[in-house]
Formats: sequence, structure tokens, C-alpha cells
Amino acid sequence: MVDFAGWAMPVQYESIVTEHHATRQAAGLFDVSHMGRFRFDGAGSAALLDGIVTRRVADLRPGQIRYALVTNAQGGILDDVLVYRLEDPDGTPFHWMVVNASNREKIIRWIQPHLSGSDDVQLTDCTTETAMIAIQGPLAHQLAGSLGVVDSASWKYYTGRLVEVAGHSAIVSRTGYTGEDGVELIVPSEGAEEIWRALIDKGSADGVRAAGLGARDTLRLEAAMPLYGHELTEGNNPFQAGLKFAVNLQGRQFIGSDALRGLSQDAAQPRRIGLMLSGRRAARQHYAVLSAGSQVGEVTSGMFSPTLEQPIAMAYVAPEHSEPGGELEVDVRGTVVKARVVKLPFYTRPSPTT
Repeated sequence: MVDFAGWAMPVQYESIVTEHHATRQAAGLFDVSHMGRFRFDGAGSAALLDGIVTRRVADLRPGQIRYALVTNAQGGILDDVLVYRLEDPDGTPFHWMVVNASNREKIIRWIQPHLSGSDDVQLTDCTTETAMIAIQGPLAHQLAGSLGVVDSASWKYYTGRLVEVAGHSAIVSRTGYTGEDGVELIVPSEGAEEIWRALIDKGSADGVRAAGLGARDTLRLEAAMPLYGHELTEGNNPFQAGLKFAVNLQGRQFIGSDALRGLSQDAAQPRRIGLMLSGRRAARQHYAVLSAGSQVGEVTSGMFSPTLEQPIAMAYVAPEHSEPGGELEVDVRGTVVKARVVKLPFYTRPSPTT
């Protein structure tokens, strides 16, 4: 157990590799209750969110979820978030936002000035009154179904709805952060332990395992999913991070949109790439990426991949060194290790038909 953004979080339950393989082969259960969860009520909530995130919110249909970014006026990334549009049982619409644990207070402070004087938007921080459990892997939908989540495998990706889970009202979404299919459950905190134990009891015989922060990191890195504080910071922008799809600039204004219009045309900025290293030594954040002995970039995340059985890393490098197939080097604690630029992601889950 470690302190993580003020939460006591498990790095591992058994071993990182065991939990990683369980997620790829059966299902992993992740307690992600540390993620910030905000609810927005009122007629002005869609317009408010549309003005502070990089993707359109105003046209979200009930049940839709969008991955987006919150940027500052210079286009730097304050956080990457999920924005939901949902409806209460009586049909009243509301919005929901999930933010990174380390950025929860920062994003609240960022939003608060835009609420000043507004009587048609109410922001509620629901983080401590709810828990969040991610079920990820080939058996995820089957396991969710055992607790009453009906036919979630037929839902479209990035959709969610209010359903009953083991007798508790919950938000269930077809989302995740592992490269596997699955669902995430947002449940009342008082029901979280009961639901967690039920999932373990129903899934353990089929290879389902509880998984900690360590496996969550190895899984997301194989899937080339950026992590705030590593691939995403206030010092870089969505375009160099490879997140052009998460920015809607046409016909709208939001904080940072003017700066992002210029940055979208900047071909000289460093770019996020994937690297496969020779040998078995892993690169880590801040290790130098070299070409002909000169530094051309820096590693943002790296580890030994349990699935691929070789070291992989993501890095930012000068654009002339970013093409897949290129040969670079990484300074691994004083030893220069050969590395090849590869197309991201490193891992893509098999098709259900294979």
C-alpha cells in the first residue's frame, strides 16, 4: 500500500505480472476510487463544460461519454477527463466528469470562477460519497452481468447509464484504461465493499484477480494510453501528445482554443513516440533519448512489458526522429541501449472472433 494523491492505494495484491496477465486473459478488478468524480446539474451545465474542455459537450446525447482535455490559455494540458451526459430516473439530465486523482483539487479551482454568479449550474464533488471499480478483460461483461448489469457487451464504447448493481443505484460505463474491453462502476461508497467482494467471489474460479496500481500502469503503457504527469503536463499540448482526435476546434471557443489553433500547425514541436528497447533493461521517466550520441528527446514512461516480454517506452522526441522504423538509443543509467521507434499502441487486444 502506498500514498497516492492522499489515498491509500494498493501497488499489488499478488504480483504485478500475475495481475497483468489475469487482466489480459480473464479479468482484473481495479479499485479506482481515487479518481475525482464531479456532478453538474442545471440548464447551463452543458454550456459551461463546452467552454472549458477540448471536445464538444453541447451535442452529447443521453448516455454518451467523451474523452477530453482541460487546457490552460496557452494550450497546455491541465488534465485529461471523461465527460458523461446522463439522466436521472425521472428524465432530468445531468453531466458527470471523471478527473485524475492528483488533479482533483486543481480542476475544481479551475472551474469555480466560471460558476461565479451562475444560478443555472451546480457542481457537486461526489468523490468521497462514491466508489469506482473497473472490471477489465475478456470476462468483464460476464462478471458485470452476474451482478445485474444486463448485456453491457452490446453497449457502444464510451456510453453509460444508471443501472442497479447488487441492489445499489450505480453509473456503469463501457470505458477503461487497460487496453482491454470492460466496464467501470460508480457506486455508493457504502455498497462498495459488498460489490467488490461479490465480484471476487463470482470471478476467482475463472481467473479473475484484484489488480493494483502496478498492473494498471503496465497495462495502460502497453496500450499506449497517456498518463498525467508523464505523457501529459501543462508543458505540452494535445497535438504533440498524439491526441488530435480529442480536440474540436471548428466553430467553437473554449479556454485554450486560440492557442491550440496555432499549435495545431506547429510541425517543429516534439512528438510522442513508442520505443522498443533491445535487451531486458527498462527505461524510466526522464531517461535521455539519443541519436548519434546527442540527446533528441526524453522518456516519459517505460517498463518491461509482461505481454511482449521486452522493454517498451514512450518518449517525446524531435519530429525528425519520430518516424516508425527509426533507430535511436536510450541512456539507461549510464548504459546506452539501442531502441527502435514503433507505431503506437504496442498492444491491441485480439478481435473477439480470433
